[in-house]
Amino acid sequence: MKQLNKTENIIFLLGAVLMVAGSAANLFVQVWAPYVYSVGALAFSLMQFRQGYDGKNFTIRRLRNMMIMSDVFFLVTAVMMFENMYNFLKLDYMTYIRYVHNNWVVTLLVAAILQLYTTHRISHELDKEAKKL
Repeated sequence: MKQLNKTENIIFLLGAVLMVAGSAANLFVQVWAPYVYSVGALAFSLMQFRQGYDGKNFTIRRLRNMMIMSDVFFLVTAVMMFENMYNFLKLDYMTYIRYVHNNWVVTLLVAAILQLYTTHRISHELDKEAKKL
């Protein structure tokens, strides 16, 4: 995997902190929370996109695709937070309650579980690959 430089690593970590702060603040219905989470999710996802893998290991490539899918879920969570706060799609009340109201938590949970799994497995596979060399 391509290593991030110092600046990219700082952006990556700052994005993760902003995501945690934004999602925690959203639980307390703060109007600024979706903005903070969105900036963090965008920074976090962009840095993970920059961290590519050029090797030939199929398992790592598959896990990398799963990691990108989790980044997409993080970004979908940001959109759902805005929809939860402002209802910009102008959905009727029952549709809003059924499909939108606080369902950003579900997409965030899916993204976090995928992220934890892929991070652990990729590091394990990279260690196995390094031992072969």
